[in-house]
Amino acid sequence: MFYAVITIILILLSYFIYIGNKNTHAVTINDIQLDNGVESVGDQSLRILHISDMHIENISVTPDQLFEQLKNQPIDLIALTGDFLDRKRSIPRLVPYLEALRKLNPVHGMYAVFGNHDYVLRHPYFEQLKDVLNNHGVKTLQNENETLLIDGKTVNIIGVDDFGTGHSDLEKSYDEVGTGYNLVLTHDPNVVLEMADYHYDYLLSGHFHGGQIYWPKPYHLVKMGKLVRMNMVKGLQKYKGRSFYISEGLGQTGVNIRIGSRPEITFHTVQLQPAEIKQNAGEAERTPVFAG
Repeated sequence: MFYAVITIILILLSYFIYIGNKNTHAVTINDIQLDNGVESVGDQSLRILHISDMHIENISVTPDQLFEQLKNQPIDLIALTGDFLDRKRSIPRLVPYLEALRKLNPVHGMYAVFGNHDYVLRHPYFEQLKDVLNNHGVKTLQNENETLLIDGKTVNIIGVDDFGTGHSDLEKSYDEVGTGYNLVLTHDPNVVLEMADYHYDYLLSGHFHGGQIYWPKPYHLVKMGKLVRMNMVKGLQKYKGRSFYISEGLGQTGVNIRIGSRPEITFHTVQLQPAEIKQNAGEAERTPVFAG
């Protein structure tokens, strides 16, 4: 009887791992249309390809597959929101993915911020990762910003460094930012809770992997910040009247399985005219994941 129970448990565990690994190959491509209540006048939209948490050590999508899935899509800008890898020997494996993204020819270029796993790399390997990104057409932003003029509209690309590891500096990130559409790129979305005095029209992030193993609930995320306890772990969210997005990520960490989540590639279409800021916007009500 004992051995029969053990056998059943091993069979179920093997099936769980098989299905979980199979899910890592099933990439979801989401298309988010964000207008913030602003009507487009002429061609004033920006179409952003957003990829987060590639985790090259545990990724089930090849560079060729990535390119084939995206090659026929119009892309204005590519945003990469951190956690590329965490081992120095993985840096060369990132290159084919960057080459695939570069072949997509985004009209206004590629921008990236770093995540907590990237900062596991020590000197000089972090600098090597940064050089690889920059040398393949990716502009890295570490509490920095860059201004673009698109269709006569000003777009401020604001790169806020990783919040969870203490690298974020909001004052520095917004240094000399003028009027225009503020698009924030960051890895850990928990930083939105600290941004009451820093305006953004839209913010892109990752970090949570949509739970990665979201079954029955992502209890393992409880130590990853307040947003988890506010039931904000993936997708389009709103906090105090401002929209932000949490990608489920393209790769995995720990074990290469997903249950209740999928690898994600996201297109975001935003209107470049900034929405009017609601002066009395209250915090959205959320049901806590970890009640009781």
